[in-house]
Amino acid sequence: MQNRLIPNIWYERLWQIPVNDLVDIGIKGVIVDLDNTLVPWKKDPSYATIETREWLKRLESAGIDVCIVSNGGSSRVQSFAAELGIKAVAGVPKPRRTPFRKAMSLMGTSPTETAVVGDQLFTDILGGNRSGCYTVLVTPHDEKEFFYTKIVRILERRIKKRLQSKGQFPERKGKKA
Repeated sequence: MQNRLIPNIWYERLWQIPVNDLVDIGIKGVIVDLDNTLVPWKKDPSYATIETREWLKRLESAGIDVCIVSNGGSSRVQSFAAELGIKAVAGVPKPRRTPFRKAMSLMGTSPTETAVVGDQLFTDILGGNRSGCYTVLVTPHDEKEFFYTKIVRILERRIKKRLQSKGQFPERKGKKA
């Protein structure tokens, strides 16, 4: 189980992920989490920063498709997707493989051509790894989040610390925002 909780790489923010690096490893589609990855928890599309929007444009320019996969409500997720001009799969539980497979189907990519970017080990990283994708952990935008997520973060921190002490968890890249 622990190996499936280890991302391939860890960045402070998603816009710090070098698009050229994704292209170099053959990535053609990016599945991205919404809350605390694209924007702070429960915020509307206007909270997508300039850096986030520019990163999405760089992906598009590189020929990389993007799809939001979120456990969140469908109307909110679809609103984000429309605002940002990307695809979305909403209201399906991660880390099940179903939402990741559906997103890959929408983008026309295989697992080896897909990266999953998210802020949670037990949903985004576990689901991406279970689906055979390249996984990228990002530090959450904000400490505000769902009550259950706050509890899970305690376990995440313990796992990260233990794996880091064994040299099994990637070092975080990028500057704190």
